Parts: sequence; structure tokens; C-alpha cells
Amino acid sequence: MSEQLQKAREALQRYFGYREFRPLQAEVIQCIYDGKDVLLLMPTGGGKSICYQLPALTLEGCCVVVSPLISLMKDQVEGLVANGVKAAFLNSSLSYEEQQAVENDLYNGKLDLLYTSPEKMCSQEFFTLLKAAKISLFAIDEAHCISSWGHDFRPEYRKLTFLKQSFPDVPVIAVTATADKLTRKDIARQLKLHRPEVFVASFDRPNIFLEARPGRKKFEQIRDFIRRRPGQPGIVYCLAKKSCESLAAKLQEAGISADSYHAGHDSLRRSSVQEDFIADRTQVICATIAFGMGIDKSNVRWVIHYNLPKNIESYYQEIGRCGRDGAAAHALLFHSFSDVMTLRNFITSEPSENSQVYQTKLDRMYEYATAAICRRKMLLNYFNEAVDKDCGHCDVCKNPPEYFDGTVTAQKALSAVARCKEQIGTGMLVDILRGSKGYHLVNAGYDKIKTWGAGREHNQEAWFQYINQLILQGLLEVAYEDHNKLRLTPAAREVLFNGKKVKLVKAEILKKRQEAKPEVKPKRERVRDDLFLHLRELRLEIARERGVPPYIIFSDASLEEMAATRPTTEADFAQISGVGEKKLEEFGRTFIKAIEEYLIEEKSKR
Repeated sequence: MSEQLQKAREALQRYFGYREFRPLQAEVIQCIYDGKDVLLLMPTGGGKSICYQLPALTLEGCCVVVSPLISLMKDQVEGLVANGVKAAFLNSSLSYEEQQAVENDLYNGKLDLLYTSPEKMCSQEFFTLLKAAKISLFAIDEAHCISSWGHDFRPEYRKLTFLKQSFPDVPVIAVTATADKLTRKDIARQLKLHRPEVFVASFDRPNIFLEARPGRKKFEQIRDFIRRRPGQPGIVYCLAKKSCESLAAKLQEAGISADSYHAGHDSLRRSSVQEDFIADRTQVICATIAFGMGIDKSNVRWVIHYNLPKNIESYYQEIGRCGRDGAAAHALLFHSFSDVMTLRNFITSEPSENSQVYQTKLDRMYEYATAAICRRKMLLNYFNEAVDKDCGHCDVCKNPPEYFDGTVTAQKALSAVARCKEQIGTGMLVDILRGSKGYHLVNAGYDKIKTWGAGREHNQEAWFQYINQLILQGLLEVAYEDHNKLRLTPAAREVLFNGKKVKLVKAEILKKRQEAKPEVKPKRERVRDDLFLHLRELRLEIARERGVPPYIIFSDASLEEMAATRPTTEADFAQISGVGEKKLEEFGRTFIKAIEEYLIEEKSKR
């Protein structure tokens, strides 16, 4: 470990209370120390922020972070200041005097981290200040907003191309939780990154239980789901504003603390709703996708999708808002074909050069929701993370379908793609396997290849099902940028040439599995006993006294660890994950005393 990296590790312990780097963090941080540009894909809760926060704490100068939402900046700066970091944000929520104070601190070298918006970054006035200040690093958060292929396009981000032109010697790190290969290339191109080191962390969030159900009697299912999780914060994502309001009203009538959030509310109401949720005064938020991106709330325990999301990138980004602390979480998705038709209408009502890509991505989202394949395997393969084994922690794995040896079926399809030099889409592949004599097929000479007509034993519908399964299992990938042509993956070559077996679900079984499935109880959480509840109440009391969200004091994961290990000395308390020097000093004795009192009371009851 280099001397610089050792300093970063010491800062990790001192400020954040963690003793070891998570996967890829050390490698990314070292690249920044070496002055290299970095493109980092890491799932929500994977520790992306640490990758630029630690260099900011150990390099001379200030790291400027571009962040899309005011609320997100506020939450992140609050958390950093609570850990003893010299951090600030600069946006329109500050008064003129407050902005001047922050700008003076930047100019005088008094900040390690400064969060600001893309609009502020691109202003001439701020550019002049940047040139005069000592800048150690630029960090572009939510970098998928830069790409026209990204799922949440933000025009102002595109102007950040000036950073490398104006500050060629300052490294840039672009970070995002979701981006397929096409989007990654576009981010690097738009930012003009100089030979960037690209890091793709595992997209696996094993603490999140994945489940999908048909959208029948949704309110009753959601109500019962929430009642089984008393006091656990969660988000219900709805497609329409009216759905947000009506669902929140019904939940309130059922005695559940709920509220709605959408763009139709004025900014004061939205801010109030968000603050109540962050402070644990409201348990459930029924919201459009506008909610959540700006919330750094670590104790969200579940996310429900009332409607089908428009693509897997959006879905993955949104479920990532639960279980950020690593404790058990649950993602429940409702789906219906009417959602697909609504979203298709959105796409066709505003046609663009990317409309076909959006349509194909929507189709993949629906396939994910209705498939009988391990859901985690499907997600990871979608993001080009090859996975063979089922996860054991999703509704499909808990209620597995009956598989058959589909190796020969797979080899026929994969061989046809190979013999057509990966120049065909799914429809043409089915026609080739079924032995069609269609004009375009014959004109291209595909009736002459060896696998033409090799799959007549399956009807057209079955072949579409099997090809979808091959895509979802990561044996084929869709080249969205090239008319949705099918491409063979390295795993496909293993099937074709090295005898790797393929399991498929019979097409007729898939239809039968569209019935609603009983909910599977999530894995047992670490420790959520009476002591955990006692510590959670103490945390809430302290948070309200200080006017900060409870998770700023300690995360649920830290409280679970306290409940499990029951530390009664400062040395033992310092070993709890998430307890840095400042939090030990500020809260250590208070929590230790609460644990000691609980143990005495527990002993007296025996």
C-alpha cells in the first residue's frame, strides 16, 4: 500500500469509522492520486462518495463536486460536517451573504469539499473563482445525466466538457450507479476524459430481496406489506401524480403514516414532505420518480414500484434507495401490460432519434418483471456482469420453476447468430430457426446457413421466450445503438464450444407462473431486538434536539451492530462500523450509558 493510500485509510477510520476499503475503492483512489481521470460505476450504497471524499481530505486544495439536486447537496454536506469534514455547498438556497462566505472559504483554502450544481459550475463568475482557487479534483456525481443515452438526461451537464479543456492537470472522476456500456462510452466522450480508467464495481446488492408480482389488488397488497414492517421507512413509486395522492390518502385512512410527493406540489410542500420523511416523522412516501434522487437516507428499508419503470436502469437506481446501510431491505415490483402500453404512448408521443432504444429497453424491463429466472442474475447480466449461479434471495429462487436442459436449443440460436455474423435481431433469428422463406431472409442468404430451419420443433412464441431467456441469462446482448442486433457474449462461446450447459424454463410454464405468488419473508436481519429499538429511540431523540435526520447520528446498520455486540467501553464502541473519532467523542458515552442501563434492566428481569 502506497504512503498516500495509507493516509486515505487513516482518514477513512478517523472521519467515517471504517477500518477497511470496500472493493475497488483503493484502486480508484490510487488512480486519482496518480492524476488520472476515472469513470466509476458503483451501485447505490457501494461507497462511491468515499472514492472522491478521501482524496479531498488528503490532497492539497478543494474537491469540487457537481451534484444535480439541492437536497442531495444539503444531506451530503450535513453528513460530512457531522463527521468533522470541512465541507460546504453552494446553490440558490443560500442567501447572498451565505454564498459570499462559502466563496471566500474556497478562495482562502478553508474547504476540503464543495458541492455545487452544474448551472453554477458553468457560470462565468464561478469559473473565475475556480481559476483563482486551489482545486485538487473535480467529481461529477450522477454522471449518467451527461449522456443522451442516460435515463435522466440533464442538459446543463453537457456543458461540463469545459472542465478538461480549462483544467487539464486536475483529475476528473465521473461516478454513477447505473449505466450500460453505451452510456459509459458517451459519458467519457461528453466529458472529454483523458484516457480514463474505467471501474465497474459489482452491481450486486445482496441485502435487497427482489420480488415482482402482477398488479392485481395493489392497494391491499401494499397495505399488508407495510403493516408487516411497522416503523420501517419506505417509498412507493407511482407513474402518475393522481396515483401518488390517492394511494397516500388510502394508506392514511388505513392508519399508516404516509404522504405524497410529486412535481404538482409547490416547492415548500415538497420540501416539507421530504424533511418529514428524512426525520422519520413520516413512514411512507408515495412519489413520482422525482423523489429519492436527492435523499441520502440510509435507513429506507423497502421500495415498492406501483407501476412498471420505463427501463432497468431507472428501476435499479430506484431500488438502490433502500438498504443503503447494508441492512436487510426489500424491493417489490408490480407489473401489468397496461403499464407497458402507457409507457409506449409516452415514447411515441415525443419521438426522437433514440425512440427505438427506449422502446427496446422498456421491453427488457417487462421481460425482467415477468420472467421465471433468478432476478438478481438478470439484473447483473444486464449490466454486463456475468453470473452463473442463482442468488437464492429473490422470489423466483424461493419459488423456483421447473427447468429443462436447454443446451441444444440455446446452441441452435447462438449458432444462427454467429453464422449471420451478429447482424440480425430477434425477429429475424426466430424466422431463421423456424425456416421462414421471407423475402428479406432469402435476399440476405440466411436460408443457406446450416441452422436455417433447425428449430422447427418450437413455435414462434416459444422461440421468442427462449431467446429472451438467453438475453436475460447473459448469453446474448442487444446492441441498442445498432438497430437492436444480437451479439454473442463470452458466456455464449462457452456454450457453443466448451460444452457449457444451459437451463431454460418451458414456454408454457412461464404462462402459468404469471399468477400472484405469496410473499417470502426477508432474510433475518442482524439484530433488531428490544435493545435495537431502545437505541433507535435514543437516536431519534438526539436527532430532533439537533435538527438533523436520525441517520446522520448513526445508520440502522450501526445500531444493529451495537445491539449485537453490546459495547460498554469506548474502545469497544469505537470498533462499531460507522463510528469515527468525532462521533465517538460526541455520542459514545450517551449510547454506552443507554446500553449499560438496558443490560442492568434486562438482568433484573431474570
